Amino acid sequence: MRIEPLTCAIGAELVGVNIADAIHDDGLFSEIRAALLRHRVLFLREQDITRAEHVAFARRFGELEDHPVAGSDPEYPGLVRIYKTPDQPNDRYENAWHADATWREAPQFGAVLRCVECPPVGGDTMWANMALAYENLPEHIKTQIADLRARHSIEASFGAAMPIEKRHALKAQFPDAEHPVVRRHPETGEKILFVNAFTTHLTNYHTPDRVRFGQDANPGAGDLLRYLISQAYIPEYQVRWRWQKNSVAIWDNRSTQHYAVMDYPPCHRKMERAGIVGDKPY
Repeated sequence: MRIEPLTCAIGAELVGVNIADAIHDDGLFSEIRAALLRHRVLFLREQDITRAEHVAFARRFGELEDHPVAGSDPEYPGLVRIYKTPDQPNDRYENAWHADATWREAPQFGAVLRCVECPPVGGDTMWANMALAYENLPEHIKTQIADLRARHSIEASFGAAMPIEKRHALKAQFPDAEHPVVRRHPETGEKILFVNAFTTHLTNYHTPDRVRFGQDANPGAGDLLRYLISQAYIPEYQVRWRWQKNSVAIWDNRSTQHYAVMDYPPCHRKMERAGIVGDKPY
């Protein structure tokens, strides 16, 4: 296996390997996992694997989970089908910078995403290194956010276009989760900037040391949150991947965000993602 870094900040392509071999090869899987921690997102071409192999490889990282809104393959629970077609002009849930399922108490560890069908051009996906985003924050911002926490909501994102009764039912099933604004990576110990498109507000900003008057609370907290979320937009933290049929991406959801570029209508784009159960951020 050859590892070819794609940028100075994030991302590497694995060459000369088939992930199906790593299902039973402990040494190969250990190499892939170590590369994932180092590069945060890994890419492979020409992975002509079955759905069963896709699921079996992803399960080497941990148990898989379904998505309550996106549909899964009926024969392979945990294999979410992200199928975009020309008759879905208003389906825009992916083209925002986000980490998957941070609206859960335990957001995903990561995912294995395979391209089933893609347009001849367009439909790229981008990833950002949120450990580097934290590292490069001004010191006074690091001090300001050290103890802050924030809410993440499926109701305000996937639920926003639903009828009110269905939206409320979704929130009842998945209440807003609260996470630290800066989480620790459970394996590397790095500090990660952990706010994204699912984050609605800071929950403990309004304290006497931050707010002179109540009027300070909303603009102060909102402006800070928008600034923090915008750090994923910085090109120096990013890698961009152009899909081909049977290309695969594997990413660490704990230290990255991603953005699916919606520039390809009226073409088809069909992806299948195995999302891996994660841990509660601290």
